[in-house]
Amino acid sequence: MPIVQHGPRDKPRIALTFDADLTTAMQRRLTNGKVKSYYNDALFKHLRDLKVPATLFLTGLWMEQYPDRTRELAADPLFELGTHTYDHRAFTKRCYTLGTVPKPDMLTDVRRAVTILDKLDPHATRWFRFPGGCYDGTALHELAPAGVTAVGLDVPGADGFAKSPKGIVEQVVEHARNGSIVVLHMHGGDNAPYTDEAIVPIVAKLRAKGYEFVTVTELMRR
Repeated sequence: MPIVQHGPRDKPRIALTFDADLTTAMQRRLTNGKVKSYYNDALFKHLRDLKVPATLFLTGLWMEQYPDRTRELAADPLFELGTHTYDHRAFTKRCYTLGTVPKPDMLTDVRRAVTILDKLDPHATRWFRFPGGCYDGTALHELAPAGVTAVGLDVPGADGFAKSPKGIVEQVVEHARNGSIVVLHMHGGDNAPYTDEAIVPIVAKLRAKGYEFVTVTELMRR
């Protein structure tokens, strides 16, 4: 199973990527009203206003929760969509606090998310991201028949459970370089509450440094 960690280093281009996590625990918080939404509408308003392309990695649960949003994002030429497993369980043990997908279920889990995306997005990519960025040789072997390409990162955005936008901005701007793949989150809510506030200064500062924003597909084209 192929893995992409960054793009070519000879061009000042950066791919912003956004994960849409949704676990069963997060889904319960939606149901009982503790969280209003796991779709960060303000983030996408900023991306569209600033004309910033992005690659979005969606869990199957998130797509089932927000099918209309998924179709809307799929129809927007700024964005391309990939998958992020079905319910955001990890593919290795001891990956943060995530549950673990049993080895016999790994392929089925990923194919389930791909099937959901294909029904909602006629232009669906085969880009895929492991929850928590956690994988090993077993996971790569088990997922090889899925036909997906894993997209890692070289710049973690540190927006998960951030206490303010400042640290997110500093983390991304200080570590981004030619060919970087930046990972942030698009679900907002209690898990990533400041991503929308951080994205405007991130884009402004990196553009001032001469960087162009592209999708992962565009980044990997030479």
